[in-house]
Amino acid sequence: MSDEKLYELVCHVSNEIFGKDFQHKAYFNKRLRTTGGRYMLRTHHIEVNPLVFEKYGMDELVGVIKHELCHYHLHIEGKGYQHRDADFRELLKKTNAPRFCSTLMERTGRKITKKYTYKCAKCSLLYNRKIQLNTKKYRCGKCYGALLFVSLENMK
Repeated sequence: MSDEKLYELVCHVSNEIFGKDFQHKAYFNKRLRTTGGRYMLRTHHIEVNPLVFEKYGMDELVGVIKHELCHYHLHIEGKGYQHRDADFRELLKKTNAPRFCSTLMERTGRKITKKYTYKCAKCSLLYNRKIQLNTKKYRCGKCYGALLFVSLENMK
């Protein structure tokens, strides 16, 4: 779907559902990662994540557009346009717009972290660190001996 088709769809949804014209720009923004779309307060433009249409189809796209148009029309009218405002929640219910979009990014579980182990050359004290140390710059805190790299583990 092109930006022109998206703009036409936004204008159509605005007229049909809200009974008001949409007089600004609407376009896809592929830099959006976790959100379905966003309403820009300063420019009044609406940006939509193209993954919404690719992954979930037209119904989900129309839902995101309705949600962003709720922000748009309430902001233009000077009413409460934020998620926490009663005006916004009321308009969401009235227009049957979703409060959240479907998940766009897959969760892969916990992030894999590394564990670096260092050993003091003098007193044999072990140091476990998440971040790699410069052994020329740092010394043992107990005896001021030189630190030696021992091992690297990948932790889940």
